[in-house]
Amino acid sequence: MKAKGKRKKVKPQTGLRLISVTSLRLTFAFLLFPFAFFSACALKPNQGGIPPAVQAAVDAASEDITEGRYEKLYNDAAEEWRQVATLEQSNETLKRLKERLGTVKSRSVHTATEQDSRSATPSGHSFTITYRSTFERADGMETFTVVERQGRWLLARYFVNSNALK
Repeated sequence: MKAKGKRKKVKPQTGLRLISVTSLRLTFAFLLFPFAFFSACALKPNQGGIPPAVQAAVDAASEDITEGRYEKLYNDAAEEWRQVATLEQSNETLKRLKERLGTVKSRSVHTATEQDSRSATPSGHSFTITYRSTFERADGMETFTVVERQGRWLLARYFVNSNALK
């Protein structure tokens, strides 16, 4: 059985309230859009942000890896590379990567970070560039760290992260 009674009428909000809410939303959208736009640009650096000498060092290292010139890569690398692995360990790791993933088919810059701490150490200038990479057998992320030594950029670290390596 339904209870009979008067329904209470809800008074509609005034136009002023609706305008202020709408105005607030529009203001928020206009303030947020430029921030989101410029933030997105900052998070996705383009090739123009990487100095040509740094890009050339990464390209040379990548070509050596692709062509299987692991000993050349090792000998041309910065001292940091040789401090963490022997020639044999380095060769074995790179061979294993190539066997599991294949060669790189395409890559796009994900992040590029420059660190310049030359005041702290004489050779503290480095770039770390991370790529979204498509290999023959899987996708992954490649990270190249190059350091400046006597005006030359040398590979100090190469790292690949892919689910296919688990």
